[in-house]
Amino acid sequence: MSARFEELGWRLTPMGEISLRRRFDPGVRADVYEVKLGDEYLMSSLFTVAEEELARLGLARTPGEKLDVIVGGLGLGYTARTALADPRVRTLSVIEYSDAVIDWHERDLLPDTAGLAGDQRVALVCADFFAAAVGAVGFDPALPGRTYDAVLLDIDHSPRHVLHQPHAAFYTRAGLQALSAYLAPGGTFALWSDDPPDDEFCAILDTVFADIEARQVFFDNPLTRGRSSNTIYLATRN
Repeated sequence: MSARFEELGWRLTPMGEISLRRRFDPGVRADVYEVKLGDEYLMSSLFTVAEEELARLGLARTPGEKLDVIVGGLGLGYTARTALADPRVRTLSVIEYSDAVIDWHERDLLPDTAGLAGDQRVALVCADFFAAAVGAVGFDPALPGRTYDAVLLDIDHSPRHVLHQPHAAFYTRAGLQALSAYLAPGGTFALWSDDPPDDEFCAILDTVFADIEARQVFFDNPLTRGRSSNTIYLATRN
C-alpha cells in the first residue's frame, strides 16, 4: 500500500515555493495529485473537467488541419493531453514558467498524463508565457513572429485573481491585442477561469476579438458533494 501522503517535488521560484504532492483521499478512495504555490492550491487531479474542456472547446472552434497550438501553463498536463487527442494537432508547445513542473512530466510522476513529454508533437518550453505574449519575438525565438492556430491559457485563477501581479497587464486591451498578433486569422484564444463569467472582461475581449463567449463548465465536486463550475472564455481572431 502506498503512503497516505508524499511530496514528489519541490522547487523555489520567484513567485514562491512550488510543490507536487500525492495524497490518498479516503472520500474518493484514490490517490490525488496536487500542485501548490506557497499556500495556494493551483490544481488538483480531483478537478480536471474544465481543464480538459479548455482544450476541447478551444479546438472545436478552431478551423483547419495540421494545427499548431500553444498551451499556456503545464500544470498536471490535462489540457495538453486533451489537446493531443485532436488528430489535427501537428505541434503543441507548452509554455511553462517553472522548470520544476517540466521536470515532473519528464520523469512521468503523474500517472494520468505519463508519456506527455515523450510525444513527438510536444515541446515543453520553460519560459514566461506573459512576457512572450506581449513581446516582439513571440513564443518561438527561432521564428520571431510565428503564428499559431490556437492559444489555450490556464495559469492564473482568473483575469482578476492573478498569481503574480505583473500578469494583470496581459488581461487589458493592450495585452490581448499583443497576443492576437501571434494568432493566425480565424485562430482561437481560450482561457480558463475559476470565477463566474465576467462581463467587464468579456467587453475587453470584444474590443480585440470576434465571436466572444463565456462558457460555464459544471462538474461534480466530491469535497462538497455538490456541483461546482469554472468558466472558459472563447474568442476568435478576425
